[in-house]
Amino acid sequence: MKTELIIRSNSSDIDFALLKDGRLVELHKETADNNFNVGDIFLAKIKKTLSGLNAAFVDVGSDKDAFLHYHDLGPQLLSLSNYTRLVSTGKLKDFTLKSFRFDKDIDKNGAIDQVLKAGQNLLVQVVKEPISTKGPRISSELSIAGRYLVLVPFSDRVSVSQKISSNKEKERLKRLAKSIKPKGFGVILRTVAEGIKVAELDQDLQNSLQRWVNLSKQLPKAQAPSKVLSELDRASSILRDVFNDTFSSIVTNDEVLYNE
Repeated sequence: MKTELIIRSNSSDIDFALLKDGRLVELHKETADNNFNVGDIFLAKIKKTLSGLNAAFVDVGSDKDAFLHYHDLGPQLLSLSNYTRLVSTGKLKDFTLKSFRFDKDIDKNGAIDQVLKAGQNLLVQVVKEPISTKGPRISSELSIAGRYLVLVPFSDRVSVSQKISSNKEKERLKRLAKSIKPKGFGVILRTVAEGIKVAELDQDLQNSLQRWVNLSKQLPKAQAPSKVLSELDRASSILRDVFNDTFSSIVTNDEVLYNE
């Protein structure tokens, strides 16, 4: 199968077309200079909680406040809140979570005003970019995507993409991930991890872990709201997610993108 990626850039946006045997199978569009990309992580400030919606409006620096629903808090919200506070005040300097004491999970059916307060700082991640009438949708269940795996802080779960059909391969990947992952971090093995050796998985994991450390190092000086981790731009993330040895060509009309 012939696989091609076509990237077309103009002054306002970038289009990405993925073709297989000349047939369009995926089409993506990125707006230039978007400051709130999916995957970006912010040190944000809770503006107010809404008990009727069981949600909160959160200041991430956008013109319109971000929306955070209780179900998007993640089970380890209390650990995340405590970690953010300790690191921000300089009381915790081991960012690998080895010495971090985890809190209990929050109630799955709890109330948002029982776990979040107005004025509180919190690490959040963009899960849906803002549109004309709404601010970004966010989550406090953080993840850092790499080429072969996704690193999930404050978790110990290891899971494998359902697109990998072989149970034997799933078990192999789970075994390898458990052997290399640090305490306090979960791992999701991506579809492209199929057949990958442990050394490559470990390198990818270490790269994502370093991004987490770099994020954490910013917290003592960061003032909410501020971006503390940028997701790769769309061109780089698409290449990370879909590029492999089966690609026949990548075509672009932009010299900067070509060099990337």
